[in-house]
Formats: sequence, structure tokens, C-alpha cells
Amino acid sequence: MIRWFEKNARPLPWRDSEVSPWGILVSEFMLQQTQVDRVIPKWQQWMQTWPTAGHLARAPIAEVLRAWQGLGYPRRAIRLHATAQMIVDQWHGQVPSEESALLSLPGIGHYTAAAISAFAFGQPSVVLDTNIRRVIARAWGGQAAVPSHLTNAERLLASSLVAERTGARWSAAVMELGALVCTARAPRCNACPLADSCAWLAAGLPQNGPAARKQASFVGSDRQARGVLLKAVGAGASGSAIEAAWPSDEQRERALAGLLADGLVARTLEGYALPTN
Repeated sequence: MIRWFEKNARPLPWRDSEVSPWGILVSEFMLQQTQVDRVIPKWQQWMQTWPTAGHLARAPIAEVLRAWQGLGYPRRAIRLHATAQMIVDQWHGQVPSEESALLSLPGIGHYTAAAISAFAFGQPSVVLDTNIRRVIARAWGGQAAVPSHLTNAERLLASSLVAERTGARWSAAVMELGALVCTARAPRCNACPLADSCAWLAAGLPQNGPAARKQASFVGSDRQARGVLLKAVGAGASGSAIEAAWPSDEQRERALAGLLADGLVARTLEGYALPTN
């Protein structure tokens, strides 16, 4: 796996040996529910603007939200900003390496904490994203797919595999294999370094995994409405311009109420604006 990774890994900018733990933390926030191709230019711009946690901690939240536009799920921007402030206040501006400390930061769950610990500090953390879970399920479990929720059996198997191998480097390699070769819909088994030992391939590629849940359409959804309205507010729109940005009254009001509740916009005398703190 490691040899395959060294030859086939994509040259993602946050994989550069000179990237700081802060840069890797930012990449993990951005990669939550967002495709790599969309993250790359945003990450590069972000790191030029705020190369350390201290830089971001001092930035106005409205500026942070504007910079985040295009990545979706803007609450991640607020949590990343709050994380930067905590890193400055509690760890003198340095990203902590321990998973327990990382888990105390806003917006960081078990996967993100393990990924930062592994990829920023080389710790043998059990990193379990969708790609890694799928590769392990197929190669070691003979299952086509994984359930929507991580199971204890999956975690135990992954822990044993990480312990037997070279930890963080192995996790990065398996993640890349799942992204490039052992994909969900069209796996390229003839290009897989695990083909000779893959339990799923040996069984004839049975479609024996749990049924995939149908993803709701983004077009016309409340999530799209929130994104459109947040962008309009960030551009200074108010009154009739806000109404024109999303014509459905009921959905617009619901989306604006959600943005207010999440702290992504604030009420002003003129209507709405990005928050100031």
C-alpha cells in the first residue's frame, strides 16, 4: 500500500512536507462534505490570508464567512474561527497533537481529530472516513459497502490494521485508494494493489452491502436557499434584493430564520448583514 501510494498519490497542496499542522487542520475542516477539487483553490487562498491560527483568530467573522463562500455548510467557517481563537488562547497558537485535545475544539469530531493527529503529527490514529471504511469492508470483510453509521466492529478491525502497519502513512494510502481506485460505483480492481488478497474480489464482487440511501436533491432545497441568501447578505443586499434572491416567501423566511439561529447573519435596521463578531 505504501509503495502504491508513493507512486499514485495526488499532489494535494496540504500534503506538502512544509505544510504546518494548522494548514492540515484547515484542510480537514474544508474537506468535511466538500469535494477535493473545490477545496484546493479555497485552501490555497485561505492559507495565504490566514497562515496561522493567530491570523484567523483576529479576523472579523464577516470576512471569514465571505472567504468561505463556495464551500457550503458555512457553519464550519464559524467553528473554524472559534477553533483558531481557542488554539491561541489555550495552546499558544499551536495546534495540539492529542486527539483528546483536538476533540475539545469546535467542529472537530472523532474522524477529524484522528485525521489531524495522523496527518499533521504522524500519530497511529484510527482514521475512518468513507473511503477507508469502504476499502476495509471490501478487502478484509468481503462487503460491497458500509452502513451509514460507523460500527464498533469496523473500528476494532481498523484499529488492528493500523496497529500492524505504519499508522498514519497507511491510513493516507488506504484513503487515496478508496478515492481513486476502490470507488463506490466503478471500482478499478485491475489497478488495485490489494487485488490478490481482496475478500470482496475473491467472492466475485457480490452486491451484498446495505442499500445506499437516496440523497435529497440540492436544487430547490432549503440548503440551496440558505447558500443563496447568505451570499446575497454578504454582498450587501437588503429589502427587495433579498426577496429577489429567493422568490419563495415561505422558504426564504425559513432559510433566513435558520441563518439567524446559526449566527451566520444578524438583523440590522436595514434588514440583514453578516455578523460583526
